[in-house]
Parts: sequence; structure tokens; C-alpha cells
Amino acid sequence: MQQKTINQIVAHRRRTTLIYATLICTSILTTIGILFWENPMPFGTEQWTLVAGIRAKTLIIIAIVAICQSFATITFQTATQNRIITPSIMGFEALYKLVQTTFVFMFGILGATLLDNPLIYLTQAALMVALAVALYTWLLSGKLGNLHIMLLIGIILGAGLGSLATFMQRLLEPSAFDVLTARLFGSISNAHTTNLAITIPIVLTTATIIYLRSHTLNLLALGRETATNLGINHRRHLTLSLLLVSVLMSMTTSLVGPMTFLGFLVATLTYVLMDTHDHRVLLPASALLGYTILSAAYFIMRHIFYAQGAVSIIIELIGGTLFLIVIMRKGRL
Repeated sequence: MQQKTINQIVAHRRRTTLIYATLICTSILTTIGILFWENPMPFGTEQWTLVAGIRAKTLIIIAIVAICQSFATITFQTATQNRIITPSIMGFEALYKLVQTTFVFMFGILGATLLDNPLIYLTQAALMVALAVALYTWLLSGKLGNLHIMLLIGIILGAGLGSLATFMQRLLEPSAFDVLTARLFGSISNAHTTNLAITIPIVLTTATIIYLRSHTLNLLALGRETATNLGINHRRHLTLSLLLVSVLMSMTTSLVGPMTFLGFLVATLTYVLMDTHDHRVLLPASALLGYTILSAAYFIMRHIFYAQGAVSIIIELIGGTLFLIVIMRKGRL
């Protein structure tokens, strides 16, 4: 019996290593493809380096989005003990749309260019974090603190902010509305490299903190009573986890726009592939998988179908379909 258990552990580790190796190789191939495929300039020239440099910045943006979406979604689902809901439920995307719409509503098309300013970008992200902190400190504190009530109020706030944004959009001129609509769809092209100097340190620091807290996340996944019996302050660690999630979501949403189902798609596939509850394995695997999916989709749509703008739409379509399949199989939220 003991020998059988040891064999199972060894087999699982081999499977995990094989999956990691496959993801790493695939991500390297997609990276090489994006950097080198159909570069119109002669190899090694200054012009070739310039084109490759622009593509490298795109890869950095893809990596940032993959880390943010994967780490945030898995951490959020662990904290809420629900593998269906995503951090978008807290109203980040609705607030993003409201800020974007407000600037275009007040300043016209000029407002869209003002939003690319690093100070405005950072302010927009700070507003999202402030909204999350207000919800967490208010609804998770005191004797009546309740996670489910917090999620419900997050949904209501998101709907309210979305309705206000829609109302202002109705009053826009057609030209301004067209510019705004392009920004409200999540897209890699929405990101401006001037904001990367702000985004990269924040994302790497937050993701590192989350990974170092993998053991705590493993305990949170056991439930409130079990985690408390094992000696951790459940409410404090829950609030900290949700705060870290809000930082990652504010960064990715401010950078590229809303991507509702990307995190859900990556997290669900990670759970299936890795077949473990250990966040030391889940978190890096999800980031690799997210990068592989995004970079492969970007390469295929840009260099094969020449439809770069459709990347996020295709991913959202697949993610939304998977979401419906999971709900129908489970029969509940």
C-alpha cells in the first residue's frame, strides 16, 4: 500500500514536470514566432532591431496581463472558495469603463489621449484599488463581516457604475463614441509602453508576495473553520489576499482594458492540467499557461489571419463558452 502511494506521488511529479516543460517550450516557440516571423527588415540591421524591439514590448505586455489575470483569479477563487466567479465581479471593469467614458464625455476625443498619461493611468488604477479596499474594510470587518454580502454588493456597484457609463455614452458625439468604443474592448494594442515603467515593478512585487503566501492560500482553501483551527487569522489573511488581487486587477484593466473571461479560462485549464491544490504549483503554471494562450492567439490572429484586434474577442468567446459549460455541469454558482 505504501509502495503504491509512493508510485502515485512519483507519477504525479513526472506528469507535473512534463506539463511544465510543454508549457515552457510552447511559450518559447510563440515568443520566437512573434519576434522573428515576417520581420520585413533584413536580419541584423538597425531597422530589424527596431521592429523586434516593438514586438518585444508587446510580449512584455502579454506577460504582464498573463501574470495579473492568472494570479488574481486563482487567488480570488481560493479566497472565496468558488472556482466559477472571477475578480471582475467586484466592479473593476465597470469602474474602468466609467473613468474612460467620463474623460471622453468631458474633453471629447482629446480625453482619450489624456488617459494615456502615466499620472492618469496610475490614478485610474488607484481608484480601482480604493474601491476594493473600501468594500473589504467595510464588509469584512466587524461581527457581521460576510464575504457573500461583499460579493453581492460588488455586483450591484458594478451594475450601477456600468449604467452610469452607458448613460454618458448615449450623450456622446458619434466620432467620440467610436474612439471610446475602441478603448472599452480589452486589447493588447490599448497598452502604452510609457506606462510599463510603473506597471512592471508593481505587478512583479505583488505577484511575488502572492507566491510567497502560497502556504497561506493552501490553508484558506480549506475553509474558514479549518484554517482558524490550524492557527491563522482567517479574516486578516482573506482581506490581504483580496487586496493583492485588487492591485493586480487594477493594473491589467488599466493597461489593456477589461478581459472578463481570460482569468477564468486560464484558471480552469490550470486546475484540470495540474490536478493539485498546492498553490506553489498552480500559480506558476497558470502564469505560463496564460502567457502561452495569449501569445499563441496573438501570433495566429496577427500573422496568419491578419486580424490582430480579434485576439481578445476570440479569447473571451472561448472563455465565456467554457464558463457556461462549467455552470451547466455543476448546476449552480
